[in-house]
Amino acid sequence: MASRKKDSWGSSLGVILAVTGSAVGLGNFLRFPGLAAKYDGAAFLIPYFLALFFLGLPIAWSEWAMGRFGGQQGYNSCPGIFRSIWKNRLAPYLGVLGLIVPVVIYMYYLWIESWCLGYAWKYLTGQMNLGMDPATYTTHFTSFVGLQTDGDFLAHGFSLPVICLLACVILNFFFIYRGLSGGIEKVCLWGMPLLVICALLVLVRVLTLGTPDPTHPERNVLAGLAYMWDIRGGLPGLLHSLSNAEMWMAAAGQIFFSLSVGFGVVINYSSYLKKRDDIALGSTTAVAGNEFCEVSLGGLITIPAAFLFLGAAGTVGGTFGLGFQTLPLVFAHMPAGQLFGFLWFFLLFIAAITSSLSMLQPAIAFMEEGLDLDRRGSVSLLGFITLMGTGIVVWFTKDLAALDAMDFWVGSFCIFILATIQTFLYGWVLGVKRGREELERGALLSIPRIFDFVIRYVSPVYLLTVFVIWLHQKGAENLEAIRTQPSVRIALLFVAAVLILFLLLIARAVRVWRIREEPKS
Repeated sequence: MASRKKDSWGSSLGVILAVTGSAVGLGNFLRFPGLAAKYDGAAFLIPYFLALFFLGLPIAWSEWAMGRFGGQQGYNSCPGIFRSIWKNRLAPYLGVLGLIVPVVIYMYYLWIESWCLGYAWKYLTGQMNLGMDPATYTTHFTSFVGLQTDGDFLAHGFSLPVICLLACVILNFFFIYRGLSGGIEKVCLWGMPLLVICALLVLVRVLTLGTPDPTHPERNVLAGLAYMWDIRGGLPGLLHSLSNAEMWMAAAGQIFFSLSVGFGVVINYSSYLKKRDDIALGSTTAVAGNEFCEVSLGGLITIPAAFLFLGAAGTVGGTFGLGFQTLPLVFAHMPAGQLFGFLWFFLLFIAAITSSLSMLQPAIAFMEEGLDLDRRGSVSLLGFITLMGTGIVVWFTKDLAALDAMDFWVGSFCIFILATIQTFLYGWVLGVKRGREELERGALLSIPRIFDFVIRYVSPVYLLTVFVIWLHQKGAENLEAIRTQPSVRIALLFVAAVLILFLLLIARAVRVWRIREEPKS
């Protein structure tokens, strides 16, 4: 490899918080409680924790092991790491998913991040006193995002939503440009504790509300917690819930999205670790930190708060409905609601930015090691590509068509494929013996031996089963959207163009790597 000063982490705590920050995002505080409410409360936790133990944790361990293994060979990107593990011409091209997934998710995640910043600003400045009519909050969200017609988001010039989007673009690229230890690590070292503090403040307020409406004594804190965590309908209700294949797919998808498994981020981050760094404890700690934020914080805030003031009907509405329409109505009913509304959306913004900062690092690492671009050049090129993608998302805003298309085909479909590839590479190419040697080097924590069997046999079967059923149920619906919606076709054509570009760049990188590996005469 050509000599180049490699980026690195400043501390072990820094990489753990950075990986946790990448994982902890909007899915923890909005998507998880929404799914739990939709799929009968505690019944959802059974497939959720099975997916955690058979998919999430094993693949997280394997990503940390493969990442450091590739880093010791001089590679920090998925194409390079895959090539170092599997001496096959196809290997680096399979790694394209480790670049395309985080880059495309960044394109629309950045926009959602700006919603959180905008709502936090409105609460801070007292602009969210919209009364008690639920329709008002739905209308406000529709207007803020521009859901009625394409182009509506940008139609009002430098409005608050546009200013917030520009602020998020500037903040992200400022910290991304500063690198791992100087940018991403510092944000996560401050951001993650701040996020937890904000979440705990909101949680304490929710859990001390008692029975806020005396005319509805059934809407109390204990009933709100029971609605979130009780098994509804006893054993017959549980068996009926578990027979729903869609719930199993939703639980697996939540684990992938929540832990950043199959994103290409963890394998990149771990490649910067030193040979004797403890990756067993580090990876387990990062997963545990994410689960704490998701189950113990997100699960105890969103649904119980909505139930207290709005009853069971207020707990539905999906990720965006709950987060940006229902909860603002809850804060309108809550004493000191403006303050806690600000804290809530500020913590969502912190959660979002600690995630978005991680999404371009895998592609930056690839451009630096495979194309000999410096950080300024790689960040500039990625900035141009992602701003074009974000522009498509914020133009085709009607019913969030472009966002939903990218989220399904890249944020779900490609993640499943990449995770399956990684289980194959770890379990059958690198091998569980070499993989365990990598995990145990410098380890303070012993990984259970059953993990070797799970990652080699159980995880691939689990993945493929869920994937096939999920495609059967959702694939036709999304193919129909491509056929009938021009905005979806344009968004996916852009994604395809970016995919082709990265494949061409990988081909060039492979030639560069081969030249570097030729023996010197």
